[in-house]
Amino acid sequence: MWQTDFTQFKVQGWGWYYLSTVLDDYSRYILAWKLSTTMGTDDVNETLEMALNRTSLKQIKVKHRPRLLSDNGSCFISGALKDYLRQNMIDHIRGAPYHPMTQGKIERYHRSMKNVVLLCNYYYPWELEQAIAAFVEYYNNQRYHESLDNLVPADVYFGREKEVLSRREQIKEKTLSERRSHHLNIMRVYNVH
Repeated sequence: MWQTDFTQFKVQGWGWYYLSTVLDDYSRYILAWKLSTTMGTDDVNETLEMALNRTSLKQIKVKHRPRLLSDNGSCFISGALKDYLRQNMIDHIRGAPYHPMTQGKIERYHRSMKNVVLLCNYYYPWELEQAIAAFVEYYNNQRYHESLDNLVPADVYFGREKEVLSRREQIKEKTLSERRSHHLNIMRVYNVH
């Protein structure tokens, strides 16, 4: 399942800009994002097209196509989006009106991103785009998520979670062994029983 939503930013002297994001529900990996001056169906379609291209879902045959979860904004209930989703064999699920918790993962992502990105004022749209791009890179590849066993979204999305967790367990065992050995050596030196 993919979640999608918009959030907004103000660029000083330029006005409001809208960020469309597509997030993989299972891994929380950001598949695609687009900053634009509108919140239209075309913006949603372009962001989804970026996600489809990134995942190669247009080039390969998969058993289970992604489903799209969104709210009930006008761009998400349009006939043009319905046609686009049908052409790409994507089922559309919409959350209950006035119930943003349904899209909780993308809502939380936008809040986390804004907590960092909005620490600065932006005077040009490209400055805002650079800040968003840097945060997406950090979020996907460096930011650990407690709900993902303290893995980063990229580890889960690309199927590396078992390898990473196994490596962590080996490091933990080695560290505990070294601590025990060090403790026993100290006990011997000071002749403590």
